Amino acid sequence: MTLNLNTAHRNNLSPQSSGNRLLSSLPEEDQGHMQALCELVEVEVGEALFEPGQPIDFVYFPIDALISQLAVADGRMTLEVGAVGREGMIGTSVALGHTLAQVRAVVQRSGQCLRMSAADFCNEFAHLESLQHLLHRYTNTLLAQAIQIAVCSRFHVLEARLARSLLITRDRLQSEKFHMTHEFLAHALGVRRVGVTKAASALQQQKLISYSRGNIEILDAAGLEAVSCRCYELVKDSGSIGMGSVFT
Repeated sequence: MTLNLNTAHRNNLSPQSSGNRLLSSLPEEDQGHMQALCELVEVEVGEALFEPGQPIDFVYFPIDALISQLAVADGRMTLEVGAVGREGMIGTSVALGHTLAQVRAVVQRSGQCLRMSAADFCNEFAHLESLQHLLHRYTNTLLAQAIQIAVCSRFHVLEARLARSLLITRDRLQSEKFHMTHEFLAHALGVRRVGVTKAASALQQQKLISYSRGNIEILDAAGLEAVSCRCYELVKDSGSIGMGSVFT
């Protein structure tokens, strides 16, 4: 595990101000109790929070960080099966009894997370009915999205898949501008870098995005959604398997 925490301290955020949508949707008393068990940490781009097969010691609730979840084959080939921002959490599987990580969790955008020990989280999950109901909806949505992304990766062309990935990142970060290298996109999409270069160039030529040295700006969100596969329509916040359904 290569996590390098620049800061770590007990947070004193008040209920409804945690900055994490999942925590903030809990009843105020339960949210305050959960936050009291968390510490505020900084995570940096490229740091691995989990590696497949390693024990999960902590769970994370991103505030302004973005975490990519990568399925790993043969120790080197990867495919992104989910990206988690302030709407969710990393490490939900411990509540289901899986103490070893099933994916590689890599920081895609640096920022802050609330971190709780896996033991404390499991204890809270066992006793808080509100957390149980919330996590059941959340994990069901994560599974549905992972299945859709797997189907997308097998049957849809790279340009459409790249458009879908960029739109999801935009939604998670709530920003039209973000940083993603060709190398990271290749790992996320399970393709060679040359494929990402060609697909990104095609989107740039259509004036849908601006891409320079990993700095991406979405210039035409509607146009980018038009060239994306239908998967984005399904997994976006308001989609049939989007995160919006978790918080209704």
